[in-house]
Amino acid sequence: MKVKIKRALISVSDKTGIVELAKGLKDLGIEIISTGGTAKLLAGEGIEVIRISDVTHFPEILDGRVKTLHPLVHGGLLAVRDKESHQQQMKENNIEPIDLVVVNLYPFKQVTNRPDVALDEAIENIDIGGPTMIRSAAKNYKYVTVSTSPVDYSELLETLQKNEGMIDLQTRFRYAVEAFTHTADYDTAISTYLTRRGNNNASENLELRFEKVQDLRYGENPHQTATFYRDPNVMGACVGNARQLHGKELSFNNIIDLNAALEIVKDFPDITATVIKHTNACGTATDKTLAEAYKKAFAGDPLSAFGGIIGVNREVDKETAEEIHKTFVEAVIAPSFSPKALEVLTQKKNIRLLEVGPFDKSLDLRIQDMKRVVGGILVQDFDTQMATKEEMKVITEREPNDAEWEDLLFAWKVCKHVKSNSILFAKGQRSVGVGAGQMSRVDAVKIAVEKAGDKTQGAVMASDAFFPFRDAVDEAAKAGVTAIIQPGGSIHDEESIQAANEHGIAMIFTGMRHFKH
Repeated sequence: MKVKIKRALISVSDKTGIVELAKGLKDLGIEIISTGGTAKLLAGEGIEVIRISDVTHFPEILDGRVKTLHPLVHGGLLAVRDKESHQQQMKENNIEPIDLVVVNLYPFKQVTNRPDVALDEAIENIDIGGPTMIRSAAKNYKYVTVSTSPVDYSELLETLQKNEGMIDLQTRFRYAVEAFTHTADYDTAISTYLTRRGNNNASENLELRFEKVQDLRYGENPHQTATFYRDPNVMGACVGNARQLHGKELSFNNIIDLNAALEIVKDFPDITATVIKHTNACGTATDKTLAEAYKKAFAGDPLSAFGGIIGVNREVDKETAEEIHKTFVEAVIAPSFSPKALEVLTQKKNIRLLEVGPFDKSLDLRIQDMKRVVGGILVQDFDTQMATKEEMKVITEREPNDAEWEDLLFAWKVCKHVKSNSILFAKGQRSVGVGAGQMSRVDAVKIAVEKAGDKTQGAVMASDAFFPFRDAVDEAAKAGVTAIIQPGGSIHDEESIQAANEHGIAMIFTGMRHFKH
């Protein structure tokens, strides 16, 4: 069933493309009703419009808070056109039908994503009349067409032009679904923001809205289907906002590993590079140049680094690109790439290059970490906290020297990102051995020793959680470790401290655990 559009209501916050659409509607002989700034814009372009107050016979009041909430508007939207009683009531109340609604909403999400936004400003950007008109029109899609996005304007106008001002039922239904999705997303953004802005307690119901980025070829394994969605409420440098500059389509596992790589290097103010394999850092290093940092990160475990994911916290320059180009790498994620670096790296057609822009941690506005289990979802704060040197406590007879302190603080940051149980050896501001994801902490130490080889001599060791027994300290001493950093808190802490003193090892308690399951 096609419906002839004779009368349209236009009220938009985002005015992109609206003048062109309105001119096209007028050319088709469609009468246009409009509000506030939209009416002023269209009139200024020479487009004849009927102001909403001339329809409702009531002025726009309360600084524009009330203008379309009126029976003469919603009666025109909600009336069932082939129902006799509705037609009679419209006639009795002088209600004219409205066949097309073009509305988009106050920019609530854009405003509240600013770190400095005041609550009062956020409240003023909660649209009331807009969502109400959208819902009225979408509910009555059998007779009314609704458009909420400038992306749809060209298709809408083309359809009207081809069909003598008529829209088919299938198109109206599709637009209605998009409209309800749009208002649901808007309401979720408001609810989420106000919940976080209030007392930061979890609400009784968790509502999630994510935007589809792409379908993936498959999931973790070829027999699993997969799709990537991004959180529109998260701004700044993150894998969800990354722009792919080159290479093959991203896989499910690529995206997980790219996230791991980026989040490690974001923790470091100094020039840092990391190499990720299966979400764990097989090598991470800090240095005076990015090329040197990358070379040292790759050397941390070159066997595992083959086919890895690279993350860096500075623009990739030509020298770094030439080092990356020497071996097989799945993907690189960085704030940016210099033109010369792109010339080098794009010689390999499959390498995936992702750009995230400058890092700004202030934009990570209380976002939450979520893990799905069968039948439920776990929600927690992201592990963004890190104990400072001043908050840490030396609990052994020997204190770390300056070089050991630097390596301990470096190792502690990287260890936070390694799957538990995790052990990490570092020396000279680079990781030299990693034991990840083990059921036993002493086994994690042994694996890290095996990975590091003779590089453990004079290295420091980080443990993401406390040592339940002294055996891990004893193993570290055999390998030549000179200093250890760990949270502390075990009932057997005294045994570990005693072992460290016996071996002349300096040991630090941070008081903060960093499990990563």
